[in-house]
Amino acid sequence: MNWFRRPKYTTLTPLSQKREKLPQGGIWIKCEECNELIYKKEWLKLLKVCPKCGFHFQISPEERIKIIFDKGSWKESFSEIKPVDSLGFKDIKGYRERLTEYQKKVGSLDAITCGKGKIRGITVASCLLDFSFMGGSMGSVMGEKIALTAEMAQAERIPLLIFSASGGARMQEGIVSLLQMAKTVSAINLLKKEGGFYLSVLCNPTTGGVAASFAFLGDIVIAEPKALIGFAGPRVIEQTIKEKLPPGFQRAEFLSEHGMVDMVVKRKELKEKIFYLVRFFTVSQ
Repeated sequence: MNWFRRPKYTTLTPLSQKREKLPQGGIWIKCEECNELIYKKEWLKLLKVCPKCGFHFQISPEERIKIIFDKGSWKESFSEIKPVDSLGFKDIKGYRERLTEYQKKVGSLDAITCGKGKIRGITVASCLLDFSFMGGSMGSVMGEKIALTAEMAQAERIPLLIFSASGGARMQEGIVSLLQMAKTVSAINLLKKEGGFYLSVLCNPTTGGVAASFAFLGDIVIAEPKALIGFAGPRVIEQTIKEKLPPGFQRAEFLSEHGMVDMVVKRKELKEKIFYLVRFFTVSQ
């Protein structure tokens, strides 16, 4: 027996090639609702929904477009409209500086994306709010783009679909931001007066001036599960009325039970439900 024979080594695949590509930001994420750790790949497959408690995380307009609209059908409109600092507003930072920071961070000019696309072949005009841009706050740009999209839906006789996710009016624009409540309500009422169909989807959170204006004007109002929906937050209400609020107050399920929203629909079922509604209320007419 040859004790000094060199062993034959097999060629090993580098570990870096074997390992699956890890999600950005680590492999675990903590649920905002139940505080449980979620395997990030499973969370992404579930469209950013907690598999343990069903909490629906916020998603960007781009992610929602991929979920809701037929592949390759989305065409953005009014993308050139951008906010201005007409008041020269400044707190810790100037409004202009904040806008620049968010525009670089988020990659859009403001907290809303508008356009039209097809849902199972049916063309729909849509606005999608982005909470990651200054809390989805409503300023002059949001009001203008919603009004223009409603006019587009009216002119082309197609349904209007709005996904809301907002903390309310944008204080840096002062009274101009509050005027957008009346502007959006007027535009949508004109659409409905002409027989147009408006479907509103309330995402987490939908509060303040957005909740008090266009968000609740839908012919049908849908909410995502466990979404926080209301004008003022629960803590503000409790401090004002000096009473303890009922469990689940201002959550989607509570509002559904009390007739404030028509239905609560899970994200994975949302496209099919929207398709059924727009087909029933528009195509069949």
